Amino acid sequence: MNRKEIREIRKRFAPEKENFSHIYGCYVNAAKEIVATMDLPVMTMEQEEREMYMNILKRTLSGALGRNLLQIEFDTDQVGVSDEHTLLQALRMSHLSDENMRQLLYDRIREHLEMEETSYVILLAADSYDVPFKEGSGDWDEDSTDQYDYFVCCVCPVRDSKAALRYYAEERSFRGASTGSLLSAPQIGFLFPTFEDRATNIYSALYYTHSASEIHEEFIEAIFHAPRVPMAPAYQKDAFGEALTEALGGECSLEVVKSVHAQLRERLALHKESHDPEAPEISLDEVDEILMAGGVSDDGIRQFHETCRKTFDDPLTLNPENLIESRKFEVVTPEAKITVDPEQVPAIKMQEIDGRRYLLIPVGEGVTVNGIELGIAPERD
Repeated sequence: MNRKEIREIRKRFAPEKENFSHIYGCYVNAAKEIVATMDLPVMTMEQEEREMYMNILKRTLSGALGRNLLQIEFDTDQVGVSDEHTLLQALRMSHLSDENMRQLLYDRIREHLEMEETSYVILLAADSYDVPFKEGSGDWDEDSTDQYDYFVCCVCPVRDSKAALRYYAEERSFRGASTGSLLSAPQIGFLFPTFEDRATNIYSALYYTHSASEIHEEFIEAIFHAPRVPMAPAYQKDAFGEALTEALGGECSLEVVKSVHAQLRERLALHKESHDPEAPEISLDEVDEILMAGGVSDDGIRQFHETCRKTFDDPLTLNPENLIESRKFEVVTPEAKITVDPEQVPAIKMQEIDGRRYLLIPVGEGVTVNGIELGIAPERD
């Protein structure tokens, strides 16, 4: 799914549209025991409560593509045959009304999900979307015969609220009180099936993770049994850096790293300006060209290419957003840690002075040390 398609489905979660008839749930405690199951008719909810539930469910379709939202692909052999796909399809086709199928999903999640002794709630909601299409005149025809049946699932940690002093009007005083357990924003979730090219794609699911470093591979394996579990986005940056270091060796110079950072950052800026709904991409061959332009030897480029092919799930196309910190350029030495504005990176140099290497960063006015602004003395002749 691309951003445009995701936005279209997110609009279905507007509380006033009443697209969801029921919200189902399961409360699991820290010992992985089911405390309670829920079947909540949306129409009987107060407006505020309905809005809160819709906002939680909608979070499952939030964040950056390729970072918080990951496409999970099923093998052809899995579709309609495997236990995992059969369960998801049964839940979808019954619009979650089959209690036995819901219980199977709850059990599969609680038996495999690791939440570090945290209680959590599993929420489920299903919708049928009559997909409008454009007529030859370019106008949208709402009377569509195409229907997209889907459901969302999310896992929300339960937090204990802190005790506080609460004002009681009848007593005109503040007394100790606690609001009890609170439902937090989703940590993980998914939409099944995906909505692509204005049609249903039962060969994939859209997986949500709040954390770019902890994507809960055990959940993905249990629910989807995916042949290729995506690498956590935060780890892709480390893996990319290690590939450069190991493959290039002494050729992994400051100038090469600056060049790679600048080119990937430029690629992200162009993608943003284009308003392309797809996730940003750069091919491994294009990264090779960046290294070649930076003066890296053919042998170094070949070693880097081979390392990436072994490391990444799909090395032919990488997401530059997961490979660098586009908003900063950080230099760390045993003696110092320096963060530089990416716009100033070209001016950074490494130079040998009196037999020692120094990192040179141009400075002007406005230099502070421990909050103390320094005076920059003029150069003397």
